[in-house]
Amino acid sequence: MLEVGHMNLLKVHEIDEDGAWLREGREEALLPKSEIDEAIKPGDMLRVFVYIDMSGQPVATLRQPNAEVGEFALMRASQVNVHGAFMDWGLAKDLLVPLKEQSETMKPGRHYLVKVRLDREGRPIGTARIDKCLSRIDNTIGDGQEVDLIVWQFTELGAKVIVNHRFGGLLYRDEIGDRLNYGDQLKGYIRQIRPDGKIDCTLSMGTKGDRDDAREKIIKALLDHQGFLPLHDKSPSEQIQKMLGMSKKLFKKGIGGLYKSDLIELTDDGIRLKD
Repeated sequence: MLEVGHMNLLKVHEIDEDGAWLREGREEALLPKSEIDEAIKPGDMLRVFVYIDMSGQPVATLRQPNAEVGEFALMRASQVNVHGAFMDWGLAKDLLVPLKEQSETMKPGRHYLVKVRLDREGRPIGTARIDKCLSRIDNTIGDGQEVDLIVWQFTELGAKVIVNHRFGGLLYRDEIGDRLNYGDQLKGYIRQIRPDGKIDCTLSMGTKGDRDDAREKIIKALLDHQGFLPLHDKSPSEQIQKMLGMSKKLFKKGIGGLYKSDLIELTDDGIRLKD
């Protein structure tokens, strides 16, 4: 069965003046003549993206879009008219985000985070109404699990993220500093799923290796600054990130270990390396 809105591995059944006909069972999709060359022969297996065109027929393309159905991606609005915004998503034909699917009025040339879905006719369209796209947590995620994250909004608490293209989560400000931008895609972890169903995320689970690296960075910085750093547990996360390139959470773990090892002393205005 053809998976519309996704990449498919299909066999070339025949080639005619229209292009290459790709078959999956009894279903066919046309790879237009403009996309084939002499190297493509009947019997070849091709990895293609399949979508439904305006006439309702399955069409294939060798291009891979920035996002498949069910996924989010940062896209540029190439043009805007009364029907909506047309987004460049990596294919020859732009993806339409109808007016009703825009969380704000889109403007040409600007980038927006968009989810790809199918309309009633099975054709790909986009939506930028992120809140309505997110699902309640289920048993596919749990504490400590590595996940895919996409940054979609900044608040006083930190960065709201999309988890595994399905759920909403939060990266706290004391960890991210000013390192992230709207639309960034990165790996992270589920720090905890709270009783209210909200997800707290982290970029590092704070392994022993991470803590050792933090202590080494702090010691090196102390040696480079005559044995003193104007940082403590109440320092802004942005200052810690700028001076040491680490989150406040990891910094506190690092100085905690150094203090227990009697390598530093803590003062009101910072930390000092012991002789």
